[in-house]
Amino acid sequence: MNSIYAALPTTIFEVMSGLARAHDAVNLGQGFPDDPGPLDVRQRAADAVITGWNQYPPMMGLADLRTAAAAHYHHWQGLDLDPEQEVMVTSGATEALAGALLALIEPGDEVVLFQPLYDAYLPLVRRAGGIPRLVRLEPPSWSITAEKLAAVFSPRTKLVLFNNPQNPTGVVHSRAEMQLVADFCLRFDAIALCDEVWEHVMFDGRRHLSMMALPGMRERTVKISSAGKIFGMTGWKVGLVFAPPELMRVLGKAHQFLTFTTPPNLQVAVAYGLGKDDAYFEAMRAGLERSRDRLAKGLSDLGFPVLPSAGTYFLSVDLAAIDPSLDDEAFCLDLVKTHGVAAIPVSAFYAEDAVRSVVRFCFAKHDATLDCALERLARALPNGI
Repeated sequence: MNSIYAALPTTIFEVMSGLARAHDAVNLGQGFPDDPGPLDVRQRAADAVITGWNQYPPMMGLADLRTAAAAHYHHWQGLDLDPEQEVMVTSGATEALAGALLALIEPGDEVVLFQPLYDAYLPLVRRAGGIPRLVRLEPPSWSITAEKLAAVFSPRTKLVLFNNPQNPTGVVHSRAEMQLVADFCLRFDAIALCDEVWEHVMFDGRRHLSMMALPGMRERTVKISSAGKIFGMTGWKVGLVFAPPELMRVLGKAHQFLTFTTPPNLQVAVAYGLGKDDAYFEAMRAGLERSRDRLAKGLSDLGFPVLPSAGTYFLSVDLAAIDPSLDDEAFCLDLVKTHGVAAIPVSAFYAEDAVRSVVRFCFAKHDATLDCALERLARALPNGI
């Protein structure tokens, strides 16, 4: 067995979801909406199964989807992308990440990552032969500084894996922070592999800025997007990859020998969805922002110190302000077993030197689900733990 995968523990998502089922808990742990997704997009997928092509689509993706994606990102982010040479469809963003890491790094290359981080990053980097160099971010701002970057970049740095908006923290890194990362990429001739799957899930009037749009980064950035996140249908697993032609050529080879293609009916539906008018995307954001605010107010009223959330489906609380001795994992285990609410300890997203006081909740739920969770959480502080 491969030692990297054989040594991996059961993920915190499996643990907490299992406990949620066992204790009939309200599950605010794993990040997926209660809503089934936009009906018109789902109907397009259903119709395409019956009336459309169900054999192999082109390896790089349906031309209609690649064209729609290029138009979508020109409209929303001002990017000029060639749909034939710079756009590829994958079976989810995680496949896109895996393929990019396999394609772009050699054994011994150093890869800069920011922790807390999405749990797939480290095993994928290590399996590709990369050596992770970790930047530790801390609450409440989770900010990136030049000093932190200087400590991890070196002549051996080949790639930076940058997630913005950031899961699990919900932070949206500023243009100044992004420029710092770009400056280090340019100085050390590194590629920026940018996980931008939450680009449409941003609040308070924010608009996404892609790393591709920064000066000097167009030719060294791989941008990864997710239709599952854009349309709130996480099971669809349709990823979109954008890169300059010289990088895309090798990215395409990695994709060819991973999944080769993605279900054509889903590609047809995503192509349609990306062309929806602005009102759909604005309403989606507004609905999620309202849910964020509902949960944030409820938690604050109960005495939980809520950290800001500028994007994603996630809102966190920092237990250190209540009691510095509280441990996030122990708190979450007690919360699901005793009070019937599942959440995720953010320490699980660190590889080393973890912050052990932050708990993450998913707010992409119906009002009744959030209200039920809050009712149960009312018994968790201050004397219930």
